[in-house]
Amino acid sequence: MRAAIYARYSSDQQNPASIEDQLRLCRIRTEHEGWVVSKTYTDAGISGASRFRPGYQQMLADARTGCFDVVISEALDRLSRDQEDTAALFKVLSFANVRFITLAEGDITELHIGLKGTMNAPPCAILPPRPAADCGDVWKRVDRLEGDATAIAWSVS
Repeated sequence: MRAAIYARYSSDQQNPASIEDQLRLCRIRTEHEGWVVSKTYTDAGISGASRFRPGYQQMLADARTGCFDVVISEALDRLSRDQEDTAALFKVLSFANVRFITLAEGDITELHIGLKGTMNAPPCAILPPRPAADCGDVWKRVDRLEGDATAIAWSVS
C-alpha cells in the first residue's frame, strides 16, 4: 500500500524538530504495516485553522489523482483545526478511496470527524447561546467558583 504522511506545526514558538518527530513516528507505523511511503507533506509554522497551506493543498490534489492509498498523520489536529475543513478532507479522501489514519485516533471515520471537529473548535463556537432575558423564572443563572474563575451556567427551574 502506498502511504502519504502529513506533518505540521503551527507557530514559530514551537520546535521545528516537531515535524521530523511526526514524520519519524508515522514512518514507524508505515514500516510496521508494510506500507511504502510514496509522499510526505509538511507545513511549518502555519496554523491548522487555515486550509490554505501548501503541503496540505498538494496532498489534497495528489489524493484526487490517486498518488497514494492511505494518509497517515500524528493526530487529526495536525491536518486541521477547523471542523468544516476536517469534514471536507474526509470527503475528498473517501471519494478518492484513500484510507485515513492517525496515530492518536486510529482509522478515521465519520464519528471522528464529528467529535474531533467539535472538540478542536474554539470554545465560543460550540457553546449554546445564553437564554433570552425574557425567559422569566424558567431559566436560572448559576454561578460557581471553580479555582480562580467563576463558571456561569444556566439551569431550568
